[in-house]
Formats: sequence, structure tokens, C-alpha cells
Amino acid sequence: MASSSKDRETFVYIAKLAEQAERYDEMVEAMKKVAKLDVELSVEERNLFSVGYKNVVGSRRASWRILSKIEQKEESRGNEVNAKRIREYMHKVELELSKICSDIMIVLDEHLIPSTNVPESTVFYYKM
Repeated sequence: MASSSKDRETFVYIAKLAEQAERYDEMVEAMKKVAKLDVELSVEERNLFSVGYKNVVGSRRASWRILSKIEQKEESRGNEVNAKRIREYMHKVELELSKICSDIMIVLDEHLIPSTNVPESTVFYYKM
């Protein structure tokens, strides 16, 4: 148990460092490791988990919106070749988003929700 507690402390610290460095993919990975310990997360840990995923998803959503606007400009100019390239790139971003969302659902369903006995935590996870 002491090793698990030490691991948890290390993963949370890494997640905090990653957040400060705005390296949200790494923040998510660290918090996934905490979640996979199958323990009740503290309020701070839940927030780290949520913030990491929101930033990872948010950056991809922003990328998709920018690409969509550029695609519209290219189509309005009649440049179908570039519009097609942009659509392919948008598809790549969509696949990343899909993978991230699938990943969070698995962590929630298999680790976080089954490991909580606190109604506030359960509600938090379902709202994510």
C-alpha cells in the first residue's frame, strides 16, 4: 500500500507540473495513472483529472474550428484541392478527439465511477 500511496503522490505532482507547463497531454497521462490505482480521488485530484481532459479536448476543438474556417475560405475561392487537404487534416483532428473521448469514458467507467462511494464524486464524473 505504501508503494501505491507513493506512486499516487508522484503522479499527482507530475500532473501539477504538467499543468504549470501547459503540457496537458502529459497531465492527462499522469492523472490516468492515479485513476487506474482504483482509489477515491480527492477534490483536488478530480479537478486535475478534469482540467487535463478539458484542455486536451479544448485545444483539438479549437484546431478543428480554425481548420473549418480555412476550409470555407478555400472553398469560397474555388480551391477544391486545398479544401480537400484541409478536410483530410480535419479528419485527423476528429479521430484524435474521438480517441480522447473514448479514453476518458473507459477511465470513468472502469476505474473512477466504480471506485467512488461519495455521491459528489459520482455526480462530478457523470457530468464530465
